[in-house]
Amino acid sequence: MRYDLKSPILGFEHIAEVEFEKIDDLFAKISNKKEQFEIFLVNPYMLREYSFEIPNYISLLLELNAQSGVEVYCAMVLQKNREDSMVNFLAPIVFNTQNAKAGQVVLSMLDYPDFNLSAPLSLFVSKSA
Repeated sequence: MRYDLKSPILGFEHIAEVEFEKIDDLFAKISNKKEQFEIFLVNPYMLREYSFEIPNYISLLLELNAQSGVEVYCAMVLQKNREDSMVNFLAPIVFNTQNAKAGQVVLSMLDYPDFNLSAPLSLFVSKSA
């Protein structure tokens, strides 16, 4: 599904639209073929207890309401060995599935001290998974 980015992805501020593709219940990816852009994502709720407050400005940009279908994913730096891949829990990407708008939320380490900027996937997924 194609999403308009209403809040840019850090480091990729020029990307305004992405194609979202679920790989399975745990993994997904976003891409933009024109920009030769691809980021692998992981569903943080499948890995750990994960909860954060969506800031009002993101709710407004994504036009979130009680009826919105919301999905949240975290960026992952993919490594050759999947377990060595690094997950950024401090900058989730929120998708409004109802209107195809998405945006990245940058969380403060002070407000979410249990979230890591770069946590190895091996802490959450066994090699047999």
